[in-house]
Amino acid sequence: MLRHNFILLYRNIRRFKSSFLINLVGLSAGLACTLLIYLWVNDELQIDAFHIKDERLFRVLEKQQRSANIGVTESTPGLLAETLAEEMAEVEYAVVATPSHWYDKFTLSIKEKNIKASGIYAGKDYFNVFSYDLLQGDASRVLTDKNSIVISESIAKNLFNTTDNLIGKPIEFQHQQQYFISGIFKDIPSHSSEHFDFVLSFDIMKDINEGVLNWSNSGPMTFIVLKDGTDASLFERKIAGIIKTKTDDTHRTLILQQYSQCYLHGRYENGVQAGGRIEYVILFSVIALFILMIACINFMNLSTAKASRRIKEVGIKKAVGAGRKALIVQYLGESMFMSFLSLFLSILIVDIFLPTFNIITGKQITLTFDANILLTSFVITIVTGVIAGSYPALYLSGFSPATVLKGKLNTSIGELWARKGLVIFQFTLSVVFIVTVLIIYKQIDFLQSRNVGYNKENVIYFPMEGRVKENLETFLTEMKRIPGIVNASSIGQSMVGGGNTTNLEWEGKPEGTVVPFAIRPVNYDVIEMLNIDIKAGRSFSHNDVTGFKAIFNEKAIDVMGLEDPIGKIVKLGDGKFEAEIVGIAKDFHFESLHTSVSPMFFILAPVHTQRVIAKLASGTERETIAKLQKFYKAYNPGFDLDYRFIDEDYHAQYASEERVGTLSRYFAVLAILISCLGLFGLAAFTAERRIKEIGIRKVLGSSALNIVYLLSVDFTKIVLIAIVIALPTSYILSTFWLNNFAYKIPLSWWYFVSGGCIALLISWLTVGVQAIKAAYVNPAKCLRDE
Repeated sequence: MLRHNFILLYRNIRRFKSSFLINLVGLSAGLACTLLIYLWVNDELQIDAFHIKDERLFRVLEKQQRSANIGVTESTPGLLAETLAEEMAEVEYAVVATPSHWYDKFTLSIKEKNIKASGIYAGKDYFNVFSYDLLQGDASRVLTDKNSIVISESIAKNLFNTTDNLIGKPIEFQHQQQYFISGIFKDIPSHSSEHFDFVLSFDIMKDINEGVLNWSNSGPMTFIVLKDGTDASLFERKIAGIIKTKTDDTHRTLILQQYSQCYLHGRYENGVQAGGRIEYVILFSVIALFILMIACINFMNLSTAKASRRIKEVGIKKAVGAGRKALIVQYLGESMFMSFLSLFLSILIVDIFLPTFNIITGKQITLTFDANILLTSFVITIVTGVIAGSYPALYLSGFSPATVLKGKLNTSIGELWARKGLVIFQFTLSVVFIVTVLIIYKQIDFLQSRNVGYNKENVIYFPMEGRVKENLETFLTEMKRIPGIVNASSIGQSMVGGGNTTNLEWEGKPEGTVVPFAIRPVNYDVIEMLNIDIKAGRSFSHNDVTGFKAIFNEKAIDVMGLEDPIGKIVKLGDGKFEAEIVGIAKDFHFESLHTSVSPMFFILAPVHTQRVIAKLASGTERETIAKLQKFYKAYNPGFDLDYRFIDEDYHAQYASEERVGTLSRYFAVLAILISCLGLFGLAAFTAERRIKEIGIRKVLGSSALNIVYLLSVDFTKIVLIAIVIALPTSYILSTFWLNNFAYKIPLSWWYFVSGGCIALLISWLTVGVQAIKAAYVNPAKCLRDE
């Protein structure tokens, strides 16, 4: 019986080549898309989940009760980890660490060999908390000595050409300090959200930044590993008010988040966890499901549409005793064969396109056939085969033998509407894809092209190192002489990002008010270099040589409630420092457009700047940077120029949205193509079924245009119904996505009309090919069997 079914399958494939190819291409494309998205989702779910103590590993977050809302930050007091380890019996390990994005790359040296590397400062138990494999060194001892450094495998090979026998070897840091290798760790795996090349003891940070010893400040991150059996929620309540016991500050409390959840669930709104990258994981999982459903619908529609060709086969089988169960098994078997054949082709497609997919997503995904991949692929294929083949199997096996042997196949109204309903569902999804992709593209273009309130074009920055830091003013003076350098100064950090925050005191401040301010230490000429508009007062002057001067943005002045702020004094750092407000800058965007403008201020403090910032002449960027690199190497021996453009930082804020937009475009095109394949097949079968009617109409005088209209009108109605359903759906989905941005495009009517028109045009082209082909057929050929 099995051999017989295979023979029938082979004959049907040869007989119905076009429908076989349409089904094969559609299912293969759908499965390939599903596998690619599965690989991406699986990779996302594995981020930070590889640590051995994952179930007991938590990040401590600080919840801040602000005047308008409740903020949540990863920054905590520098002494928190030590305190938790000493005072809380439930804690097995507690460690403090600086995030890798805090610093520019440092210079590590061996003799004349210099390399740039990213590093962090961490507590002594860092390698007991996190499962970064040590090739050499003891996890409990590698960071106990302040003069120790733990380096990665790649750094060891770059500096020493080996990883063997390096313990105790010296490495020069920034050409200023020697540290001795106490351990070597394997390169940070791609599934880690933190990436760094070396680790120094946090005790060094205590020496260079005394602020981390003050409980009133928040800066580094704190991680803890709870002992087995500890209830995390109870422990969270226990430590919630620990900051209050150290500072009497009732506005800051502590909460816990499992470390492996931080990457996907990193967004908080008003103190409550509100999502994060998990939203994109869910989004693309749903997209994969819908694309696979579209492919399955093609299979079901084409199989039922060609049922008229197989009615005699069904009738004869039933007449000679075949039961309905045997027929269902046969047709489901055909569906399973098609599904597994499609799986094989989809794996080839994935293997071909995976490198491109990695470039788009910024991943390093590999197609490895481990147990999870094999099991998932098998399950997806079985489910696809069952879904795609169930309706045709039940439909074909239900024919009455007496009826079908007479050559009659009565198509019920319910069956026709079921088939039309599936096509409507396909094109509804396609229109939703078109509209949402268009809106995503326009929003991203809006983000990238919006005037942020300052001139970020052709502006670079780089860290102060060596002689630059020792004599900044001399360096800036000589740097300005380089042709192509319009201006040069220094700044505390890049203009992009929230930056450091501080709580200010000012005259008339209501008691209990907590307002975080972003602070930017700057040198002279930065305001002018960036073309920041001064709304009131003045910019910084070279005559400002006594006391601190500050320029606040409009939002800050509004929050402070100052009516005549120019000349007013504010106090910083627990009242230790005072600054005079000399100007008010118009609001500009120093954070992403996901959030509204926050209070911030510039403070004239050249001694507290860490980065050189320079404006390049437009059109000469490449030549100017080459000259700057040559000058920098001569001026600052042993250091390489490691620069970045500010607009690169700005665009990097929307990397996730850009990737979503790019992937959505590809998925939308794929969904439309698969839908059109099904529509093309249905149009072909419709034309074939009505071929004699077409011949008679042509004999009676119908034109080719009339025939095209006859065959196209039903499909046009179906697509119009899909458009009517899709437009409000796409509006709801687009509104939900745009709500993630404080600044967004208005949802104009033409986005939706354009999406519907594109879908309608594509459907007309698809059906039109078959309609025109049928319209020009020879009537004598159509009617010769009559």
